Amino acid sequence: QVQLVESGGGLVQAGGSLRLSCAASGMTSNINRMGWYRQAPGKQRELVAVISGGGSTNYGDSVKGRFTISRDNAKNTVYLQMNSLRPEDTAVYYCYLRRGDVTKYDYWGQGTQVTVSS
Repeated sequence: QVQLVESGGGLVQAGGSLRLSCAASGMTSNINRMGWYRQAPGKQRELVAVISGGGSTNYGDSVKGRFTISRDNAKNTVYLQMNSLRPEDTAVYYCYLRRGDVTKYDYWGQGTQVTVSS
């Protein structure tokens, strides 16, 4: 099993910044990718950003140029630097991890609330 512990959410004004962190523990071998998804009330969960062990990144269209994902492989921790925040970024942000070789296993954190006021 893998445990994901998120931190860094909160309330910020539009135009401000926040940094999310997610630390993985437990069975952390063969991690393929880590990242973040978000879900706003009444909407489907959507990709924010993911990063592979080699450092390749993929961002959701709505956050490109504003958010930056990074990863510390030694600490099994992923970070999300969020700049120029907008009210539409308000959501619960979930940490995500995929591990495994032939069989892939997905894990989710319990979520951290990000609220951007206008």
